[in-house]
Order: sequence, then structure tokens, then C-alpha cells
Amino acid sequence: MAEPRTHRLVIAEVIEETADARSLVFESAPQLRYRPGQFLTFNLPGANGEAVTARCYSLASSPHTGEPMKVTVKRVPGGHGSNWLCDHAAPGTELEVLPPAGTFTPSGLDADLLLIAGGSGITPVISIVKSSLTQGRGRLALLYANRAESTVIFRDELRELAEDYPDRLQVFHWLESLQGLPAADRLAAALAPYAGRTAYLCGPQPLMDAAEEALRALGATRDQLHRERFFSLSGAAFGTSSTAGPPVSAAADTAEATGTADTADTTGMAEATGTAQVELDGETHEINWSSGTPLLDALLAAGVDAPYSCREGACAACTCRLLDGEVKMTRNEVLDETDLADGYILACQSLPLTNQAKITYT
Repeated sequence: MAEPRTHRLVIAEVIEETADARSLVFESAPQLRYRPGQFLTFNLPGANGEAVTARCYSLASSPHTGEPMKVTVKRVPGGHGSNWLCDHAAPGTELEVLPPAGTFTPSGLDADLLLIAGGSGITPVISIVKSSLTQGRGRLALLYANRAESTVIFRDELRELAEDYPDRLQVFHWLESLQGLPAADRLAAALAPYAGRTAYLCGPQPLMDAAEEALRALGATRDQLHRERFFSLSGAAFGTSSTAGPPVSAAADTAEATGTADTADTTGMAEATGTAQVELDGETHEINWSSGTPLLDALLAAGVDAPYSCREGACAACTCRLLDGEVKMTRNEVLDETDLADGYILACQSLPLTNQAKITYT
């Protein structure tokens, strides 16, 4: 049976990490299983009279250490969600969340990894660090960029981890107040000793762009680079969380659509039913997939517990890979041209353009 789509978490403790960052530690929630690097989507009071604001925050805890679930929120100027949580979240506050989601998570914990974080981008990265050190055997190198020493989140925790695992964890702090901006050429010199490792990047876009440019110059391949992306969501993430929701029209506006092979206008096309072969969690499912129905809706209707979170094409939680066939995506805010060329699609936004398709979530 599929797990409930919404859950209630109660805050047990609020920790002031820096002047602008708070960690929210939750009471025990054994029903919420997660992987290192994943995030939670929160249902928060809306701004300006709006009913709901949905925001995604990464889990900074590890599922392998026995510690309680924790997210860390950094105040952002003009950011409604972060400011509300920093100002109002307190022990006893109850928050509604969607199940943990996200693909910014290693396939295993034994590999040697290169981790690059900036500012609050450390939150999913420290989850990966703690999980790998506790449950795995790999060596880790972490480059963490911040404006100044006073803005370093988890400073003491990172120091303690490096002291506890001196042969497996190296932490390099990049402080803009001392070293300047982390430009690609300067990053390349610092990252060169770890260029052969799989890399996980999370932080401001300029930092991730510079780090990716540096690593590609050092010979990194597309499969070795993993970037986390976050976008603001609307309340629809919760408004449609309990059911599959209405099918998206096949005649949806194609001005914003991005397809892997064909984005031809389908206005007026009669709805037809084809099939999709979908591999998920080691099982293969054969489902009916009509032309006017997003892949995610077709999977949920067939009883397949496919991953998703925002349902808006903005969080990447439902990312999968098209192996055969053609689709059109009605919205895409997270997959770049390289992702699309490699066949990646968003299940919540993908409509079929062929009668048969083959898809994998692995």
C-alpha cells in the first residue's frame, strides 16, 4: 500500500546555527524513511492572504546515525518561507510535510566522493557526509564556500567529523572575505587532486557553475557531476497531494514545453491510449498511458508508488529516464539541455507522443 502523501512533524528543538540560520529538530517520525541528500516539502502559511506556501528544505540529518530528523533553514531577504520559519518555528510547532523526495543522493555509500557546497547548500551535503562516514567506507573531500567565518553553518560539527575520521574526511573552507570569489580556474587548482571522483554540488548557481566548469576542465564526465536545484513552489504541491489530480490536457500550452524528441502542437488530437513499460525499484510495470495524461498520474492510477513531490516540474523528485519512445513536457524548470539530451524527463509533466514507451527510474 502506498504511504500517505502528507505527514505531521512536531518540532522538538530549534538550534541557532548562525545569525541567519536555524535548525529545526523534529520529534521521532519513524514512518518517514529517507535517503541522505533528500528534502522535505513544507506546507507553510501563505503571504499576502494566500492560503498555502510550499517550500522545500533539505534534511541535514542522516538516516544512518540514529539522530532525529532535522532541516536547516537560512533566512533569505524577501524569502517568505525561510523568514516565517526563522521567526515563528518553536518547540511544539506542528508542520505538514510531503514524504522525503529528491535525487541528490548517492547510489551507494562506499565510493570516494567530492562534495562542493556553498552557504545553506551544506544541508544535503552534510547528510551525505555523515551517512557515508557512518555506513560506508569511502573517502570524502568537502569544499565549503561562505562569505566569512561567521556564516559557516555546522562549523563545529564539521570540525568534529574531520577529527573523528581523519583518514576519510578532508574539509576545505573557502571564505570569500579572505580568498575572494571561487572562480573556475582557482577552483580547478583546489579540486585537481579529487578530479576522478563523483562530485555532488549544492549552493548558489554561480558557485555550482564555476565548480562544474572547473571539474569538466579536469576531465569530469556528465555522469560524475550531480547538482541540486531548488525552486519556489505554489500551494498546489499540497492541494493535489492526496490524489492523482486531473489529467493535463494534451493541448496544453507548448510555449513552455520541452520534449526529449518532439514538441509538435497536439491541439485537437483525440486522446489515445498506449502503454508504457516502467522500471522502478527493481520491478517492471506495464501500464496504460493515454495521450492526455501525465506519466505520474498514469503510474499512480495503476497503483505504482512512483516518487514525486511538487507536481509542478520544479523539484526533480519525479525525474526518470526515457529509454524508448517520445514525450512532451508541459513544464520544466529543473532539467537542463544536457539532462534532456541524456533522456531525462519529469514524470509529472510528461505526455506521450508515441503509443509505446520504455522508462526507468534507476
